Amino acid sequence: MTRARGKLDVEDLLKIVLVLVVVWLVVEIVSEILGVLGGLLSLAPSVIGAAILVLLVLWLLDRI
Repeated sequence: MTRARGKLDVEDLLKIVLVLVVVWLVVEIVSEILGVLGGLLSLAPSVIGAAILVLLVLWLLDRI
C-alpha cells in the first residue's frame, strides 16, 4: 500500500515559489518608498520652523 505524498508537480512548486518571491520584493519596495516618504514628512516640522524663524528675522530687520 503506497501513498502518493505529493500531488504537485515540480513546475507548480516553482511557480508558487516565484510568486512568493515577487510578493516579497513588492512588499520590500513599498516599505522602502513609505520609509522615504516618512523620513521626508518627519523633516517637515523642522523646515516649517526654520522658515518661520527666517520670516521673523526678515520682518524684524524690515526686509519684508
